[in-house]
Amino acid sequence: MNLENVNRASGAAIGFLVASVIFAMLVVIVKCSVSVPAVDADRDAAISKALFEIRTNETVSLADPGWVDKSRGIVRLPIADAMKMAIGEWQDPAQARADLIAREEKANAPLPKAPAAPAQPNPFE
Repeated sequence: MNLENVNRASGAAIGFLVASVIFAMLVVIVKCSVSVPAVDADRDAAISKALFEIRTNETVSLADPGWVDKSRGIVRLPIADAMKMAIGEWQDPAQARADLIAREEKANAPLPKAPAAPAQPNPFE
């Protein structure tokens, strides 16, 4: 047999096929030998408790009024109460627009500046 007559394309195809079969066998072996641990009952209970707390906080936030930022005068209101207030305020559109602009400027006012750095650096930094 003459080596010059060997079809290189068929040799590459056979090599690719052999490599693919070996890779598939390794995947099956790893899949069968490695088991994924089940979620513990404790972890499941912790997740359920966290989800319950989140849902409770959401319900309280939607149903009860409260302060969002007391220093800026931003409050959280139930949607129904806020809609009633908006309907009452917008009976006079010019005054309502002026109030809305004033509240927006107050809410977006810059925060107070941080205190100036001390003259001498801290020896622990």
